[in-house]
Amino acid sequence: MPDPALSTVVLLALAGFAAGWVDAVVGGGGLIQLPALVIGLPGASPVQILATNKLGSVCGTTVSSATYYRRVKPDPRTFVPLMVFAFGGGVAGALVASLIPKSAFNPIILVVLILVGGYILLKPNLGQVTELRFAGHHHTVAAVGAGLAIGFYDGALGPGTGSFLVFALVGLLGYNFLEASAKARLANWATNVAALAVFVPQGAVLWKIGLLVGGCNLLGAYLGARLAVARGVGFVRVIFMVVVGAFILRIGWDVFG
Repeated sequence: MPDPALSTVVLLALAGFAAGWVDAVVGGGGLIQLPALVIGLPGASPVQILATNKLGSVCGTTVSSATYYRRVKPDPRTFVPLMVFAFGGGVAGALVASLIPKSAFNPIILVVLILVGGYILLKPNLGQVTELRFAGHHHTVAAVGAGLAIGFYDGALGPGTGSFLVFALVGLLGYNFLEASAKARLANWATNVAALAVFVPQGAVLWKIGLLVGGCNLLGAYLGARLAVARGVGFVRVIFMVVVGAFILRIGWDVFG
């Protein structure tokens, strides 16, 4: 595939930065980065687009995960099993990525996002403080189930994964938004690595573009994670609602437009 034009390179760099920032705060940067890769690389195959997107994303989730881990210190009893099963789900999803019709996902994602946004909007105190729903092994089972299901989705398609992880940790497990974002970044890093473990041996990654996007994603993720930690729970909740609303409009246009 020929090298893209300079204007395309600039578009992909800006998309990578914006995706990294959004992903670090509330997740869902793939809904910015993936369409930019589709537009900018019309000659690439779907698997090449997905693989290159994962390379860009893993750069950002690496730095944001490290930032959250140092500053928020999430509980390993939750995030370790969440990461392990998210990794397993990511591998399984990546293995079937080329077999699933992508057109089947958008209507499902749209319905889920509307339900998620409505639920958060109708419960203004949700995610303000940590009030865990489950104790002991029931908590672990819930985290494992969420990690496995969302990990599979991320390996197979990916956009919105971080937002779904944040919502699962807030709505299902009872964490506040900041703690949920910290754990979600760690799990999202695991799913990105899992997908690359499948895509790299297949030779699907476009390395030059992926590393360019990844470098910009990393910078955006670093700034986004530091800002989220500094501004706290209320800031993350507001950005979450803005991002979910934007995703509903974006995917709704694809489905009905």
